[in-house]
Amino acid sequence: MGYIEVIIQTFLAFFAILFYTRILGKQQVGQLTFFEYINGITFGSIAAVLATDVGQKQTAVHLLALTLFAVLTFIMEVAALKSRPLRKIVAGEPTIVIHNGKVLEDNMKKMRYNFDELLMQLREKGVFYIGDVEYAILEPDGNLSVELKSQQKPVAREDLNMSSSYEGLSVELILDGKIMHQNLEQIGLDENWLLGELEKRGVKDVKEVKLAVLSSTGNLFVDLDKDDLNTPMDITDSAPNK
Repeated sequence: MGYIEVIIQTFLAFFAILFYTRILGKQQVGQLTFFEYINGITFGSIAAVLATDVGQKQTAVHLLALTLFAVLTFIMEVAALKSRPLRKIVAGEPTIVIHNGKVLEDNMKKMRYNFDELLMQLREKGVFYIGDVEYAILEPDGNLSVELKSQQKPVAREDLNMSSSYEGLSVELILDGKIMHQNLEQIGLDENWLLGELEKRGVKDVKEVKLAVLSSTGNLFVDLDKDDLNTPMDITDSAPNK
């Protein structure tokens, strides 16, 4: 009878995980934040107990725990999508570790991030000399984003026989419909300028803007909450055949 219970509970745990992970969404392992990684381990541990705890008559209890954990995870994900402060708490924030070619040791200490890890991740990006780096940002998922100095970037055809120009970081001015006043002040601009630029693009309300980013060359990128796409591209298998 024990083997039959194991088989039944294993099938139950397997399909419960399949069902809940489909609801919770998909994400590459390399893109997981530390919280998501630990969350996944805990979720799998509960499922393992559900599959193997035979003879204790606790199947319903373990299934309830698995369901409750999935519900809490789903609620947290939805809440984090709507709240930037909550996202910062759950996922963390990107941290600049190299700025204008200077390594920021204080930021590295705060993240408990050492030079061995920095140099390793630079090599993974194809950078073998740290002096070639203008900016390096440690992302919440542990990946390192690297901006090379302009003279070290691969040369395109239009760059031949042309002197290289300095490129700084782009600046987020609007995120999730909210103006980033601190960023505006840092670049010497104000809200009136930003609203004027949005008005030129036919945007009447800041809340319509999902993301607005200003490049170091002065180009403003604006992404609206509602994209004006009549037929969005669908790359899933359910897309209709033309």
